[in-house]
Amino acid sequence: MKQILVTGGAGFIGSHLCERLVREGNAVICLDNFYSGSKANVWHLIGHPGFELVRHDVTEPYRAEIDEIYNLACPASPVFYQYDPIQTTKTSVIGTFNMLGLAKRTKAKILQASTSEVYGDPAKHPQEESYWGNVNPIGIRSCYDEGKRCAESLCFDYHRIHNVDVKVIRIFNTYGPRMAVNDGRVVSNFVVQALRGEDITIYGDGSQTRSFQYVSDLVEGMIRMMASPAGFTGPVNLGNPGEFTMIELAEKVLSKVGGRSKIVYQPLPADDPKMRRPDISLAKKELGWEPKVSLDEGLDEVITYFREVLSR
Repeated sequence: MKQILVTGGAGFIGSHLCERLVREGNAVICLDNFYSGSKANVWHLIGHPGFELVRHDVTEPYRAEIDEIYNLACPASPVFYQYDPIQTTKTSVIGTFNMLGLAKRTKAKILQASTSEVYGDPAKHPQEESYWGNVNPIGIRSCYDEGKRCAESLCFDYHRIHNVDVKVIRIFNTYGPRMAVNDGRVVSNFVVQALRGEDITIYGDGSQTRSFQYVSDLVEGMIRMMASPAGFTGPVNLGNPGEFTMIELAEKVLSKVGGRSKIVYQPLPADDPKMRRPDISLAKKELGWEPKVSLDEGLDEVITYFREVLSR
């Protein structure tokens, strides 16, 4: 039995990770301040002998004796991270600093959940890990983009100077059950709008692309990365290389949900990337990982989930 700390463990992705780790027989401490996470996401785990839920903000130090840290704490949706951009940056930078200090003290392995947003509005496509990105350091998204870039820098400095066993992953757009209704990301937006019979809102002309991975695929990649040999630090892209325009995604959702929703267009927000697709060659080679769930399969699960949530 490993003692595992998951920060942001009551969030959408974190809750699925906690569930998997508990199921595999580990003792899991789920740390969350419930800014964008929810107790409802982990309610079914409360009372399990291998699960402990702690309200805590990672910008404050935390002490525990642990073997592994999954550092997921940080709002990942623009709706949440732009609401309090200073706190977002503090969570990524100070929170990662605190978790690295804990890893150093306990000699724990630490997996840092970075993001495809470190590539910004990419001038290179698809994006491979060697690409340094095209990020606006003073834009409205910079609190998240630059916070995660700084977190990566801290991880590699702790690895070089203190020999901390770090594992850095760059997560591409992920979707699945337990996304919040007001999450603000494109899959949940389209599905919720269609189920409510509202018009589906596309920002820009709809030609911009994204790659969508189902949450179970991401969790598998995270666990494989944590189990990778010491010295393999990454960063490693974890995403689904299938690429879809916003119009294609909207039409898929409409065909599955039915109803009379129309597609409407709004101006594109500042610094919104025009395209995003991971090169996952490194994950295939080093982790033996690639996504298994197709967009059609995943959308069916998400539509079922939101249909139940909206009926309550």
